[in-house]
Amino acid sequence: MTKPQRTVKLDETTTEIILESISDGVFTIDHNWQITSFNHAAEEITGISRKEAIGRHCWEVFRSNMCEGDCALKRTMKEGKSFVSTSTHIINSEKKRIPITASTSLLKDKKGEILGGVEIFRDHSLVEELRKELSARFQMGDMVSSSTAMKKIFNILPQVSESDSTVLIEGETGTGKELAARAIHNLSHRKNEPFVAINCGALPDTLLESELFGYKAGAFTNAVKNKPGHFALAEGGTIFLDEIGDTSPAFQIRLLRVLEEREFQPLGAVKKVKANVRIIAATNQNLSEMVDKGAFRQDLFYRINVVQLKLPPLRERMEDIPLLVERFIGKLNRIRGKAVTGIDQEALEALMHYDFPGNIRELENFIEHAFVLCMEGKIQLRHMPINLSLQSLAADKHATEHDTLKSAEIKIIADVLKRNNYNRKAAAKDLGMHKSTLFRKINKLGIVLPKIDGRSDRK
Repeated sequence: MTKPQRTVKLDETTTEIILESISDGVFTIDHNWQITSFNHAAEEITGISRKEAIGRHCWEVFRSNMCEGDCALKRTMKEGKSFVSTSTHIINSEKKRIPITASTSLLKDKKGEILGGVEIFRDHSLVEELRKELSARFQMGDMVSSSTAMKKIFNILPQVSESDSTVLIEGETGTGKELAARAIHNLSHRKNEPFVAINCGALPDTLLESELFGYKAGAFTNAVKNKPGHFALAEGGTIFLDEIGDTSPAFQIRLLRVLEEREFQPLGAVKKVKANVRIIAATNQNLSEMVDKGAFRQDLFYRINVVQLKLPPLRERMEDIPLLVERFIGKLNRIRGKAVTGIDQEALEALMHYDFPGNIRELENFIEHAFVLCMEGKIQLRHMPINLSLQSLAADKHATEHDTLKSAEIKIIADVLKRNNYNRKAAAKDLGMHKSTLFRKINKLGIVLPKIDGRSDRK
């Protein structure tokens, strides 16, 4: 007979030894927010001694980004409930930023009387460094990706940037064409000079010309003083001509001359101005097809298509969604001063099953929408736009219907096989299909046949 286990009661000395031995920092506060205990790990992480910490207010010691706003320990004291794994950072004695996760709860005595609060925090510096190292492998400028197609672009981008050649970036709306252009500029020898972007498709010819090339006073009505254009503003740097496929043939001729002669003439001017500017163009259309149809000038196409980059749509690089979501959450946490910790599995799966006609821009909008509704913790499906939630429900319904049909098919085939003593030829005849078709269905549906051989049982 097994002897009952003896319950060991830990005295205060034993509890203190345990607290001093663990690698997580632990401290307690009283109702006046003054630190009443501070373990060894807390000293190691903060660089502040126990003697120096005890008696001081917790915000004086930790200087966390949550101290002035969404403090987990403050909420625990106010609401009387625990909070687990809240991400934040503290400033140590050397004024270095230390990323941590913190868990908080009320501190009670044996009678249940509340004495204050307790916080357990863990140093995530190593995890953060590893995350940054991993992210660097998937990052180029402000673009992040782990997809094969994007990695190929990342690999050639430094060489493309070092050259001064004109670049054409093709990709659907919202795929990050301007981010790619900025990455090229920032990796080039022009990085300390201006980067100027203009959407060519948003303006009529007359306005587009004046915006790009500028004008002199008196060039037209209301032109009371000289105005430099985008080419002048981008001198020495890079000009990004977005949606160049939407420009008219007349404007295309003017732009071609600028590319060939490397000079432009402001409206109303009598002299041309030299242009030391690198040109990067972008379009959401297929310019090669437009050239074949006569909708875009062939000579201009050859001028801007020296180096071509094709950005894949998000639906062809779905493996990037977790990376992009993490990037957008981090960005919005900084902008909004929130501490959203991530996205739950259901919401992420809904994103992974969405086709994203608006590409990365639409994904960012989804996360921004979620930030309006998500006050804390992880983003859930209910925080997402209604169209994503409805699509997820439709997908679940389809999956349920599919499972129901599959179950029904398995039952019918199993019953017929049993009735024919598992003779597949006879069962196939009853089912009105060829025996090889039945065999494929048995394998596909995962139907397990008994070890008896019914093939000799002719019916």
